[in-house]
Amino acid sequence: MRIKQAALVGLTLIAAAFVAGAGACTNAAEPAAVGRSVSPPAASLARPRTLSVVAAGDLFVPPDLTAQAAADARAAGKPGHDFTQILAAVAPIVRSADLAVCHVEQPLAPPEGPFTGWPTFSAPPQLVDAAAGAGFDTCSTASNHTLDHGEEGVRRTLDNLDRVGLHHSGSARSAAEAATPNVFSVHGVKVAQLAYTFSFNGIQRPPGKPWIANPIDVPKILHDAHAAKQAGAEIVILSMHWGWTEYQNAPDADQVSQARQLLASPDVDLIIGMHVHVVQPFEKIGDKWVAYGLGNLLCRFSDGTAENTQDSAVPRFTFTEVTPGTWRVTDVEVHPMFMAYHPQARLVDVAAAANGVAPGTGYARILQRISGDVNMRGAEAAGLRMVRPT
Repeated sequence: MRIKQAALVGLTLIAAAFVAGAGACTNAAEPAAVGRSVSPPAASLARPRTLSVVAAGDLFVPPDLTAQAAADARAAGKPGHDFTQILAAVAPIVRSADLAVCHVEQPLAPPEGPFTGWPTFSAPPQLVDAAAGAGFDTCSTASNHTLDHGEEGVRRTLDNLDRVGLHHSGSARSAAEAATPNVFSVHGVKVAQLAYTFSFNGIQRPPGKPWIANPIDVPKILHDAHAAKQAGAEIVILSMHWGWTEYQNAPDADQVSQARQLLASPDVDLIIGMHVHVVQPFEKIGDKWVAYGLGNLLCRFSDGTAENTQDSAVPRFTFTEVTPGTWRVTDVEVHPMFMAYHPQARLVDVAAAANGVAPGTGYARILQRISGDVNMRGAEAAGLRMVRPT
């Protein structure tokens, strides 16, 4: 759902609580202590008792995907890059949700480039046009590559997200922006997204500007989540760019420990994780959920890493208002996706592609692999449903 299509209205917030410490949830351009909100539907529409939230993993663009987007743009008679066809398979899932969350892994470059790869990445700005067109509403921007192109890269990325109407959290252009929480009113229900990263790959934040990007600091995250609740958010979602060991399906000890600390707080309602470039398990901790790693929505690694860097899990979390103002995830449905590169680079809906495929072969094999990774910590026994062939 594109909640940007509704009119923006002011929502009075206690933003001063976000100023203390390094970094905070971000989004608004206004310097005043006013959060970004979206007006509820017309008064004749009842406030819902359930809300659906779809989340997706890394929007990470390697050079071969940049080349495909350039070829698609040329075929459509457009300048630059067009990621629309690459993302087409996930768009129906994203658009069906009340709120859809994405993750912009690397800074956006100027339209003319250069578009850089390892070790300092950048992507064509049209990436976010396609994300908005697919139906995403808000994106995390805190990653180990946030500072790859310095302050200019941070500003350019956020400017482009603003241009296409996507909210964002995890980096900021000013202290005032960093102090303003990313809060939505989705059908009249206020939702906050906060975003943090485990590392900046050794790049230091500019002197005097700790607010430019948010590192993982559990006490600070709990502080921010509490402030978001005090400011009116009924649901707080954390986007966590974490996991020290890339390509490892099992969450590491830090991820597990941090998830337990964060979900123990009444101020945190859901954690969605990114970074390690493969699918990691989902787990129900108490009555809340963590998705340790959603995998690469867009990417693969051509340096000899395994095929599973093309896997991703796209969950749909259904929140239910269990008591007035208190929401819990009551249903989790996971759509397995695969970033295929032949004959063209296109996302594939794995469950649909596995229809009629013999077990252990082709997309049936990929579905089995993704399902095993998602269920590594007992998610299906806790009620998660994996979408499978009909």
